[in-house]
Amino acid sequence: MATLPSDPISPSTVLNIDFSDTEVAFARLSNAELRQMRRLFRLMNSRMLVRLGTPLMLWAAQKRLSPLEGIIRKTIFNQFVGGTTLLDCTQNIERLARYNVLTILDYGAEGKETETDFNRTMNENLRAIDFASRSPHIPVVSIKVTGLARMGLLERIQHARSLTREELNEYRNALKRIDAICYSAAQKGVSIFVDAEESWIQDTIDHLVWLMMRRYNRQRVVVYNTFQMYRTDRLQFLMESYDRSQREGFLLGAKLVRGAYLEKERQRAAQMGYPDPINPDKDTVDDHYNTALRFCLDHIDRVAVCNASHNPQSAFLQVERMAQKGINPQHPHALFSQLFGMSDNLTFNLARAGYRVAKYVPYGQVFEVIPYLIRRAQENTSVTGDMGRELALIEREFRRRRQASLK
Repeated sequence: MATLPSDPISPSTVLNIDFSDTEVAFARLSNAELRQMRRLFRLMNSRMLVRLGTPLMLWAAQKRLSPLEGIIRKTIFNQFVGGTTLLDCTQNIERLARYNVLTILDYGAEGKETETDFNRTMNENLRAIDFASRSPHIPVVSIKVTGLARMGLLERIQHARSLTREELNEYRNALKRIDAICYSAAQKGVSIFVDAEESWIQDTIDHLVWLMMRRYNRQRVVVYNTFQMYRTDRLQFLMESYDRSQREGFLLGAKLVRGAYLEKERQRAAQMGYPDPINPDKDTVDDHYNTALRFCLDHIDRVAVCNASHNPQSAFLQVERMAQKGINPQHPHALFSQLFGMSDNLTFNLARAGYRVAKYVPYGQVFEVIPYLIRRAQENTSVTGDMGRELALIEREFRRRRQASLK
């Protein structure tokens, strides 16, 4: 692990962080590994291929087709998922740690429907917390409420519809599962990220997370809510959440993301005739995101922030702001994170400069993580357009290695 610097980072060091340094970004990868990565990103950069492949992956998951499982595992799964089990992730966790990069564990189950599935997911999350508590490289476990409670129930609560006796029982069980996870994390020195999901269930998720933060964030930040800044209302909601945490005497955990449900959100709003919840353009999203980041860093004593972004401008903004305010690069309330398999130029250059940075590492059986993999495959149609950037970085590293071999 990186040593804790005794003094705040200097402005000259800030200016020396180069997110275009592909030598640092891909140092751990052999030429063969980099070549395989390039092939995959070339395929994923084809919108037509992604559009055709998405229903095929869903169909393969539904039918549990072994031949397609093997193909998915050797390609997109290996790029974006840490392994099928916690032990299977160990090699990737240790490989990241050699470069001073932390791991955020995420069991990839979501959209479950039965109490049996929800309890299985809870138990897996508890195992992940125990696993994390025994490693200096895993400070956080990420959870999804739709892996622990039925989406229809969450939506019904959000729309203030009366619950039947059975639904009330469902809700109590969901609350117990979430509380068991947060209690275990609090006892074992681990933190919990609660992922943001679709807007039509997010109010319910926000309420559940508020209950957990109020209970467990008294002495340290155990529970983080996730704020999707591509939504029109989230910047204001972040500030209101801070005010509420101040009034009620707990610390706020804020994981900032731009968002991953753009097309789905806009289509549903158009179909159902309510206002589009998404900001009108990328510039507005970036402005909201960066304003939120500045707000959190300005309140670092009472807010723990995770800058969960693939945007180099937002990463540099945090580096710059921390230097201006004299915030130690290893401050426990200031974390950067990027997805496993993406934006290595940010992750490894930040780690090399001494910042606290983590990879978000999902794990699970191939067919369980299909929804997650589909979202990664669709990144190039999102606000961020990540796939083209990834491919350009890989190509740049190939050119650099070729030139180095000729010297």
